[in-house]
Amino acid sequence: MSTHSRFWRDPALPFIEARSVDDGRKVRYAPHSHQSFSIGAITGGRSTYVSGDSHQEVSAGTVVMMNPGAVHTCNPIAGEPWSYLMLYVDLHWLQALGFQPLQVLSSRLPSLYRDLCDLHALLLDEQCSAASKHSALEVFFSALIQRFGTGKARRPMNNQRLLAAAGYIREHCTEPLRLEDISEAAGLSTSYLIRAFKQHFGLTPHGYLLDQRVQYARAQLRRGRLIAEVALEAGFADQAHLQRAFKRHLAATPGHYRSGQ
Repeated sequence: MSTHSRFWRDPALPFIEARSVDDGRKVRYAPHSHQSFSIGAITGGRSTYVSGDSHQEVSAGTVVMMNPGAVHTCNPIAGEPWSYLMLYVDLHWLQALGFQPLQVLSSRLPSLYRDLCDLHALLLDEQCSAASKHSALEVFFSALIQRFGTGKARRPMNNQRLLAAAGYIREHCTEPLRLEDISEAAGLSTSYLIRAFKQHFGLTPHGYLLDQRVQYARAQLRRGRLIAEVALEAGFADQAHLQRAFKRHLAATPGHYRSGQ
């Protein structure tokens, strides 16, 4: 997979990360989320994009968008070629531009697709200065927010106890957590928690815990830390356990992600 997938990062622009996949036929994502805002362009072939109750078939020329925390998958259609590029943008940086959760999940606007592809190419251009890239990012995302960012999120979640359960998991994700601990912290029965949590977040409490541990590991690996060290710190049994979870959530090994190549 590493010959077809590449991550890009720049210490001068720590709020953004880019990825490109040239051959996604063997890429498989489990339901997962990102702490960042994610936006991608399908550059070839077709795939299925699932976010909440929405199931879409997306093809070359489509831009897909994922709000922070939204559980989603985007997977190839069996045997068909599929390529894409992605940007993962820090929420706090976006909020300074006025970001609110977007109401749309995808767009076929040719101008948006072209601008996103051009921006991705600019980020990877080693001859372009960090200042120029920063300026281009502000222009692109300011325009995106102005176009799609009005109004409220598509499915606001008003169950405060479920939100408290999710917050407890995020805060304690690197610790050994029992379902009973989460239920007690949120003031819910375990049976209701399992059923309602899945309905709201698209993941079971255990699945959400694994997702948060992967996100924690991802942040640590970006700093160049040792994989085995990060695995134990993130709450995984060992490096092999992290490896399996990381591949299911990000369709990349921890080593591939850490190196970027």
